[in-house]
Amino acid sequence: MDIEQQARSFQETLIRLRDEIAKVIVGHQDIIEKTIIGFVAGGHVLLEGVPGLGKTLLVRTLADAVSVQFSRIQFTPDLMPADITGTNIVVEEDGRRRFEFQKGPIFGNIILADEINRATPKTQSALLEAMQEGSVTLAGKRMVFEQPFFVLATQNPIEMEGTYPLPEAQLDRFMFKLDVKSPSVQELAAIFGGTTGSTQNKAQSVVDGKRILEMRALARQVPVAQHLLEYVARLVLATHPASPEGAPVVKQFVRVGSSPRGGQAIINGAKLIALMKGRYNVSADDIRDCARPALRHRLILNFEGEAEGIKPDDVVGKVIEHVPDIPERVRRM
Repeated sequence: MDIEQQARSFQETLIRLRDEIAKVIVGHQDIIEKTIIGFVAGGHVLLEGVPGLGKTLLVRTLADAVSVQFSRIQFTPDLMPADITGTNIVVEEDGRRRFEFQKGPIFGNIILADEINRATPKTQSALLEAMQEGSVTLAGKRMVFEQPFFVLATQNPIEMEGTYPLPEAQLDRFMFKLDVKSPSVQELAAIFGGTTGSTQNKAQSVVDGKRILEMRALARQVPVAQHLLEYVARLVLATHPASPEGAPVVKQFVRVGSSPRGGQAIINGAKLIALMKGRYNVSADDIRDCARPALRHRLILNFEGEAEGIKPDDVVGKVIEHVPDIPERVRRM
Protein backbone atom coordinates (compact mmCIF):
# COMPACT_ATOMS: atom_id res chain seq x y z
CA MET A 1 0.00 0.00 0.00
CA ASP A 2 1.53 3.33 -1.07
CA ILE A 3 1.57 6.41 1.14
CA GLU A 4 -1.49 7.99 -0.49
CA GLN A 5 -3.57 4.86 0.10
CA GLN A 6 -2.37 4.72 3.72
CA ALA A 7 -3.31 8.37 4.24
CA ARG A 8 -6.74 7.77 2.69
CA SER A 9 -7.32 4.70 4.88
CA PHE A 10 -6.18 6.72 7.91
CA GLN A 11 -8.67 9.48 7.10
CA GLU A 12 -11.52 7.00 6.62
CA THR A 13 -10.81 5.30 9.96
CA LEU A 14 -10.65 8.59 11.85
CA ILE A 15 -13.89 9.81 10.31
CA ARG A 16 -15.62 6.51 11.05
CA LEU A 17 -14.44 6.68 14.68
CA ARG A 18 -15.55 10.31 14.99
CA ASP A 19 -18.97 9.60 13.48
CA GLU A 20 -19.49 6.59 15.75
CA ILE A 21 -18.83 8.71 18.85
CA ALA A 22 -21.09 11.46 17.47
CA LYS A 23 -24.00 8.99 17.47
CA VAL A 24 -23.96 9.24 21.27
CA ILE A 25 -22.39 12.63 21.99
CA VAL A 26 -24.49 15.54 20.73
CA GLY A 27 -22.47 18.56 19.57
CA HIS A 28 -18.90 19.08 20.84
CA GLN A 29 -17.48 18.12 17.44
CA ASP A 30 -14.18 19.88 18.07
CA ILE A 31 -13.90 18.22 21.49
CA ILE A 32 -14.51 14.80 19.92
CA GLU A 33 -11.93 15.39 17.18
CA LYS A 34 -9.25 16.69 19.56
CA THR A 35 -9.86 13.75 21.92
CA ILE A 36 -9.40 11.28 19.05
CA ILE A 37 -6.29 13.16 17.92
CA GLY A 38 -4.79 12.93 21.42
CA PHE A 39 -5.57 9.21 21.58
CA VAL A 40 -4.12 8.32 18.19
CA ALA A 41 -1.08 10.59 18.66
CA GLY A 42 -0.16 8.82 21.90
CA GLY A 43 -0.83 11.77 24.18
CA HIS A 44 -3.28 12.28 27.03
CA VAL A 45 -6.25 14.64 27.22
CA LEU A 46 -7.76 16.67 30.07
CA LEU A 47 -11.43 17.65 29.82
CA GLU A 48 -12.62 20.53 32.01
CA GLY A 49 -16.20 21.59 32.54
CA VAL A 50 -18.96 21.75 35.11
CA PRO A 51 -20.68 18.47 36.02
CA GLY A 52 -23.32 17.08 33.68
CA LEU A 53 -21.90 18.11 30.30
CA GLY A 54 -21.12 14.58 29.13
CA LYS A 55 -17.36 14.43 29.79
CA THR A 56 -17.50 10.96 31.33
CA LEU A 57 -19.92 9.77 28.65
CA LEU A 58 -17.47 10.89 25.96
CA VAL A 59 -14.72 8.75 27.47
CA ARG A 60 -16.98 5.72 27.81
CA THR A 61 -18.19 6.16 24.24
CA LEU A 62 -14.60 6.32 22.95
CA ALA A 63 -13.88 3.09 24.83
CA ASP A 64 -16.97 1.46 23.25
CA ALA A 65 -15.80 2.48 19.78
CA VAL A 66 -12.29 1.03 20.26
CA SER A 67 -11.72 -2.66 21.07
CA VAL A 68 -9.28 -2.19 23.95
CA GLN A 69 -9.36 -2.61 27.73
CA PHE A 70 -11.12 0.22 29.55
CA SER A 71 -10.59 1.18 33.20
CA ARG A 72 -12.26 3.85 35.27
CA ILE A 73 -10.79 5.51 38.34
CA GLN A 74 -13.16 7.68 40.37
CA PHE A 75 -10.97 10.22 42.14
CA THR A 76 -12.07 11.11 45.67
CA PRO A 77 -10.31 12.85 48.59
CA ASP A 78 -9.63 9.51 50.33
CA LEU A 79 -8.18 7.77 47.26
CA MET A 80 -4.61 6.53 47.77
CA PRO A 81 -1.83 6.01 45.19
CA ALA A 82 -1.95 2.23 45.67
CA ASP A 83 -5.64 2.31 44.70
CA ILE A 84 -4.46 3.44 41.25
CA THR A 85 -1.21 1.55 40.65
CA GLY A 86 -1.95 -1.62 42.60
CA THR A 87 -0.30 -3.25 45.61
CA ASN A 88 1.21 -6.46 46.90
CA ILE A 89 -1.22 -8.72 48.72
CA VAL A 90 -0.57 -11.82 50.82
CA VAL A 91 -1.62 -15.05 49.14
CA GLU A 92 -1.70 -18.39 50.97
CA GLU A 93 -0.99 -21.47 48.85
CA ASP A 94 -0.23 -25.00 50.09
CA GLY A 95 0.22 -23.69 53.60
CA ARG A 96 2.74 -21.09 52.50
CA ARG A 97 2.29 -17.39 52.31
CA ARG A 98 3.73 -15.23 49.58
CA PHE A 99 3.29 -11.75 48.16
CA GLU A 100 1.49 -11.37 44.87
CA PHE A 101 1.10 -8.12 43.00
CA GLN A 102 -2.50 -7.15 42.31
CA LYS A 103 -2.69 -4.73 39.40
CA GLY A 104 -4.61 -1.51 39.84
CA PRO A 105 -6.95 0.10 37.31
CA ILE A 106 -4.04 1.99 35.72
CA PHE A 107 -3.21 -1.26 33.89
CA GLY A 108 -5.51 -0.74 30.94
CA ASN A 109 -5.52 0.86 27.50
CA ILE A 110 -8.04 3.69 27.92
CA ILE A 111 -8.03 5.05 31.47
CA LEU A 112 -10.80 7.36 32.63
CA ALA A 113 -9.49 9.49 35.50
CA ASP A 114 -12.85 10.87 36.54
CA GLU A 115 -12.89 14.15 38.50
CA ILE A 116 -9.11 13.98 38.84
CA ASN A 117 -8.90 17.19 40.84
CA ARG A 118 -11.09 15.79 43.62
CA ALA A 119 -8.10 13.77 44.91
CA THR A 120 -5.15 15.11 46.87
CA PRO A 121 -1.89 16.03 45.07
CA LYS A 122 -0.22 12.95 46.57
CA THR A 123 -2.70 10.68 44.80
CA GLN A 124 -2.65 12.72 41.59
CA SER A 125 1.12 12.25 41.47
CA ALA A 126 0.64 8.48 41.09
CA LEU A 127 -0.12 9.19 37.44
CA LEU A 128 3.09 11.12 36.69
CA GLU A 129 5.34 8.20 35.73
CA ALA A 130 2.46 6.31 34.13
CA MET A 131 1.57 9.17 31.80
CA GLN A 132 5.13 10.06 30.82
CA GLU A 133 6.83 6.65 30.65
CA GLY A 134 3.91 4.30 30.05
CA SER A 135 4.97 2.30 33.09
CA VAL A 136 4.97 2.24 36.89
CA THR A 137 7.76 1.35 39.30
CA LEU A 138 6.66 -0.55 42.40
CA ALA A 139 8.99 -2.11 44.98
CA GLY A 140 11.91 -1.44 42.66
CA LYS A 141 10.31 -3.28 39.74
CA ARG A 142 9.30 -1.48 36.55
CA MET A 143 6.12 -2.68 34.87
CA VAL A 144 5.39 -1.49 31.33
CA PHE A 145 1.82 -1.00 30.12
CA GLU A 146 0.40 -2.56 27.01
CA GLN A 147 -0.01 -0.05 24.18
CA PRO A 148 -2.02 1.94 23.32
CA PHE A 149 -2.12 3.60 26.73
CA PHE A 150 -4.30 6.70 26.99
CA VAL A 151 -5.35 8.69 30.05
CA LEU A 152 -8.44 10.80 29.55
CA ALA A 153 -9.06 12.83 32.67
CA THR A 154 -12.05 14.95 33.58
CA GLN A 155 -11.90 17.80 36.06
CA ASN A 156 -14.28 20.34 37.48
CA PRO A 157 -13.33 24.03 37.33
CA ILE A 158 -10.93 24.76 40.17
CA GLU A 159 -13.29 27.42 41.51
CA MET A 160 -15.67 24.64 42.61
CA GLU A 161 -15.65 23.49 46.22
CA GLY A 162 -13.62 20.41 47.11
CA THR A 163 -11.13 20.58 44.24
CA TYR A 164 -7.33 20.59 44.23
CA PRO A 165 -5.38 22.31 41.44
CA LEU A 166 -3.33 19.81 39.45
CA PRO A 167 0.45 20.19 39.89
CA GLU A 168 2.12 21.96 36.97
CA ALA A 169 4.25 18.87 36.25
CA GLN A 170 1.14 16.76 35.86
CA LEU A 171 -0.66 19.32 33.70
CA ASP A 172 2.36 19.27 31.40
CA ARG A 173 1.84 15.53 30.85
CA PHE A 174 -1.46 16.22 29.08
CA MET A 175 -1.12 16.77 25.35
CA PHE A 176 -4.36 18.79 25.20
CA LYS A 177 -6.64 20.49 27.66
CA LEU A 178 -10.15 20.85 26.26
CA ASP A 179 -12.79 23.16 27.74
CA VAL A 180 -16.25 21.60 27.52
CA LYS A 181 -18.87 24.33 27.12
CA SER A 182 -22.61 24.23 27.75
CA PRO A 183 -24.66 23.06 24.74
CA SER A 184 -26.92 25.27 22.65
CA VAL A 185 -30.72 25.16 22.73
CA GLN A 186 -30.85 22.84 19.71
CA GLU A 187 -28.20 20.53 21.17
CA LEU A 188 -29.98 20.43 24.53
CA ALA A 189 -33.25 19.50 22.82
CA ALA A 190 -31.45 16.71 20.94
CA ILE A 191 -29.90 15.47 24.20
CA PHE A 192 -33.27 15.43 25.95
CA GLY A 193 -34.88 13.58 23.06
CA GLY A 194 -32.12 10.98 22.89
CA THR A 195 -31.82 10.28 26.61
CA THR A 196 -35.42 10.27 27.83
CA GLY A 197 -36.90 7.79 25.35
CA SER A 198 -37.18 4.02 25.48
CA THR A 199 -34.00 3.43 23.44
CA GLN A 200 -30.58 5.01 23.74
CA ASN A 201 -27.74 5.06 21.25
CA LYS A 202 -24.56 3.11 21.98
CA ALA A 203 -21.34 3.26 20.01
CA GLN A 204 -20.16 0.10 18.24
CA SER A 205 -16.53 -0.94 17.99
CA VAL A 206 -15.00 0.29 14.72
CA VAL A 207 -11.24 -0.06 15.35
CA ASP A 208 -8.88 -2.10 17.55
CA GLY A 209 -5.67 -1.30 19.40
CA LYS A 210 -3.41 -2.73 16.70
CA ARG A 211 -4.93 -0.41 14.09
CA ILE A 212 -4.50 2.58 16.41
CA LEU A 213 -0.78 1.80 16.74
CA GLU A 214 -0.45 1.51 12.95
CA MET A 215 -2.14 4.89 12.55
CA ARG A 216 0.16 6.40 15.18
CA ALA A 217 3.21 5.16 13.30
CA LEU A 218 1.91 6.64 10.04
CA ALA A 219 1.18 10.01 11.67
CA ARG A 220 4.76 10.20 12.91
CA GLN A 221 5.94 10.01 9.30
CA VAL A 222 4.00 13.08 8.15
CA PRO A 223 6.59 15.69 7.10
CA VAL A 224 6.71 19.16 8.64
CA ALA A 225 8.53 21.91 6.75
CA GLN A 226 11.49 23.51 8.53
CA HIS A 227 9.88 26.96 8.58
CA LEU A 228 6.81 25.47 10.31
CA LEU A 229 8.99 23.79 12.94
CA GLU A 230 10.53 27.21 13.55
CA TYR A 231 7.04 28.72 13.68
CA VAL A 232 6.08 26.34 16.49
CA ALA A 233 9.35 27.13 18.26
CA ARG A 234 8.62 30.86 18.07
CA LEU A 235 5.08 30.28 19.37
CA VAL A 236 6.46 28.43 22.40
CA LEU A 237 9.16 31.04 23.05
CA ALA A 238 6.57 33.80 22.71
CA THR A 239 4.85 32.40 25.85
CA HIS A 240 7.95 33.09 27.97
CA PRO A 241 8.03 36.55 29.59
CA ALA A 242 11.83 36.52 29.92
CA SER A 243 12.42 35.59 26.28
CA PRO A 244 13.25 38.23 23.64
CA GLU A 245 10.55 36.50 21.57
CA GLY A 246 7.96 37.01 24.31
CA ALA A 247 4.71 38.63 23.26
CA PRO A 248 3.77 41.90 25.04
CA VAL A 249 0.70 40.33 26.65
CA VAL A 250 2.92 37.54 27.99
CA LYS A 251 5.42 39.95 29.51
CA GLN A 252 2.55 41.68 31.29
CA PHE A 253 0.42 38.79 32.53
CA VAL A 254 2.39 35.49 32.41
CA ARG A 255 4.80 34.19 35.05
CA VAL A 256 5.84 30.90 33.40
CA GLY A 257 5.48 29.92 29.75
CA SER A 258 5.10 26.61 27.94
CA SER A 259 7.61 23.77 28.12
CA PRO A 260 8.93 22.09 24.95
CA ARG A 261 6.16 19.51 25.43
CA GLY A 262 3.75 22.23 24.31
CA GLY A 263 5.50 22.46 20.96
CA GLN A 264 5.60 18.68 20.61
CA ALA A 265 1.87 18.54 21.29
CA ILE A 266 1.19 21.17 18.63
CA ILE A 267 3.24 19.34 15.99
CA ASN A 268 1.87 15.88 16.74
CA GLY A 269 -1.68 17.22 16.78
CA ALA A 270 -1.16 19.14 13.53
CA LYS A 271 -0.01 15.96 11.80
CA LEU A 272 -3.24 14.22 12.79
CA ILE A 273 -5.35 17.17 11.66
CA ALA A 274 -3.62 17.16 8.28
CA LEU A 275 -4.32 13.45 7.82
CA MET A 276 -7.91 13.90 8.96
CA LYS A 277 -8.30 16.49 6.20
CA GLY A 278 -6.80 14.16 3.61
CA ARG A 279 -3.37 15.84 3.40
CA TYR A 280 0.06 14.33 3.94
CA ASN A 281 1.69 17.59 4.94
CA VAL A 282 1.21 20.03 7.79
CA SER A 283 0.03 23.61 7.21
CA ALA A 284 0.25 26.71 9.39
CA ASP A 285 -3.53 26.52 9.92
CA ASP A 286 -3.15 23.02 11.38
CA ILE A 287 -0.60 24.40 13.83
CA ARG A 288 -2.83 27.30 14.85
CA ASP A 289 -5.74 24.87 15.32
CA CYS A 290 -3.71 23.00 17.96
CA ALA A 291 -2.15 26.01 19.69
CA ARG A 292 -4.90 26.73 22.23
CA PRO A 293 -5.56 23.15 23.44
CA ALA A 294 -1.81 22.48 23.61
CA LEU A 295 -0.76 25.69 25.39
CA ARG A 296 -3.69 26.88 27.55
CA HIS A 297 -2.81 24.62 30.51
CA ARG A 298 0.93 25.24 30.23
CA LEU A 299 0.76 28.96 30.98
CA ILE A 300 0.98 30.14 34.58
CA LEU A 301 -0.38 33.65 35.05
CA ASN A 302 1.28 36.14 37.38
CA PHE A 303 -0.50 38.06 40.12
CA GLU A 304 -1.58 40.82 37.74
CA GLY A 305 -2.98 38.31 35.27
CA GLU A 306 -4.96 36.56 38.02
CA ALA A 307 -6.23 39.86 39.42
CA GLU A 308 -7.33 41.07 35.99
CA GLY A 309 -9.15 37.80 35.29
CA ILE A 310 -7.07 37.12 32.18
CA LYS A 311 -7.89 33.84 30.43
CA PRO A 312 -5.03 31.67 29.10
CA ASP A 313 -6.96 31.29 25.83
CA ASP A 314 -6.87 35.06 25.36
CA VAL A 315 -3.11 35.06 25.94
CA VAL A 316 -2.59 32.26 23.41
CA GLY A 317 -4.74 34.15 20.91
CA LYS A 318 -2.54 37.24 21.30
CA VAL A 319 0.57 35.06 20.95
CA ILE A 320 -0.77 33.66 17.65
CA GLU A 321 -1.37 37.22 16.43
CA HIS A 322 2.11 38.27 17.55
CA VAL A 323 4.07 35.48 15.85
CA PRO A 324 4.17 35.37 12.00
CA ASP A 325 4.00 31.92 10.43
CA ILE A 326 6.72 32.87 7.93
CA PRO A 327 10.12 34.01 9.28
CA GLU A 328 11.21 37.56 8.53
CA ARG A 329 14.19 36.36 6.49
CA VAL A 330 11.89 34.35 4.21
CA ARG A 331 9.45 37.24 3.69
CA ARG A 332 12.32 39.48 2.57
CA MET A 333 13.36 37.08 -0.17
